[in-house]
Amino acid sequence: MSAETLFTVCNNFALLGWLLLVFAPRWKWTARLVIAGVVPLLLAAVYLFLIVMTFGKAEGGFNSLAGVAKLFQHEWVLLAGWVHYLVFDLFVGSWEVSDAQKLKINHLLVVPCLIMTFLLGPIGFLMYHAVSLKWRRNLSTEGRQ
Repeated sequence: MSAETLFTVCNNFALLGWLLLVFAPRWKWTARLVIAGVVPLLLAAVYLFLIVMTFGKAEGGFNSLAGVAKLFQHEWVLLAGWVHYLVFDLFVGSWEVSDAQKLKINHLLVVPCLIMTFLLGPIGFLMYHAVSLKWRRNLSTEGRQ
């Protein structure tokens, strides 16, 4: 399988997880496959395979920006880096949905956070924390009245 094909497969698999989080957050299969971590774990297994396959075969390293740039010139290492993003962003999105369900946050408030987490990882994570903080403050204010 080519790096490009594996890239497409991993992207589509992650996208399926994101679609379930956005459009079917309470469906039993979303809970079983995405929130429970099956989809991120399968992608993590691909990541492990890629790391084992490429370890020591690419120039560069993590001790400087130039070293990282050199390392990611190797297409399989670049793919591993991309899968790393897919795993962690999907994991964060899964956590956002799970946490929002525990806090009973309206899912429509979570959807923009999920979209931003999908597109720009840490910004969506920050957005979700802002939403959940506001939600908690509103709950504590309502509880005092």
